[in-house]
Amino acid sequence: MAIVFADVVGSTRLFDQLGDIAARDKIALCIELMRAATEQHGGTVVKTMGDEVLATFPGCNPAMEAALQMQSAIGSHDDLCVDGQQIAIRIGCHYGPVVHEPRDVFGAAVHTANRMTSQAKAGQILVTDAVYARLSGEWKAIARKVEVAVPRGQQSEVSVFEMLWQHGETTSMLPAIATISGERQPFRIRLRYLGTEVLLDDHERPAITIGRGQENDLIVKGNLVSRLHARIEAGKNRFQLVDQSTNGSFVLGRDGEEAFVRRDAIALKGAGMIGFGRVPEAGSWHTIDYACEEGEA
Repeated sequence: MAIVFADVVGSTRLFDQLGDIAARDKIALCIELMRAATEQHGGTVVKTMGDEVLATFPGCNPAMEAALQMQSAIGSHDDLCVDGQQIAIRIGCHYGPVVHEPRDVFGAAVHTANRMTSQAKAGQILVTDAVYARLSGEWKAIARKVEVAVPRGQQSEVSVFEMLWQHGETTSMLPAIATISGERQPFRIRLRYLGTEVLLDDHERPAITIGRGQENDLIVKGNLVSRLHARIEAGKNRFQLVDQSTNGSFVLGRDGEEAFVRRDAIALKGAGMIGFGRVPEAGSWHTIDYACEEGEA
């Protein structure tokens, strides 16, 4: 079946801006709109987790119809505008076998769908090639291949597609165009930590290890930081954070997008901060700043 994850982007910021009760009400409204879209298109809401919905569908076309309705409903709802900015969601979808249990589903396909959501930006719908292959021609016409990834627990690469559901849509994931055009574009990432600056590129220095152990390239001390906490390394025309820790890593984009990863990998896009073992704070001993940069051809 088709597995869909949808979550509210920047929910932590909402609680800071609005307070607990008002933020909870906004998120509850988002959840209700996502539930309604799911049920209207023949899907089942398996469970909700805070600001996130996990839903299943018997086919990929109805999953995309529901995903588009979720994005449209939340993106245009008057009560979901905060300080002039519309609350946004991100959606990921994969198709594959699942294991059913009461009020839950399990399996590698569920993890892959969740991974698509964690890689999506606000307002995006990302799907795997397994979904793309099962879509009708109308849906394939608005799909754009954006990257190739190797989801956790799988050996083979998975192509990732963005559904361009908005008229004139131009958003893309950072190194996407290189994958589409076949042209390899130089790419680098700049890391800053307590006065130290490290520049990685996909040619001369493609990786760095981070943790509290002396053997790491960048040593970050702290009781929540693992000895070998994480790596930042070059992937397919991109850089990614590969977490190997007990307590995980937190990524906060400059645009307000938030992500958490533990013993998994996540693409680094744009610029922001990474917190090792806890939420990043500017200038803190457990936080590094990162900025992805396009190199010169």
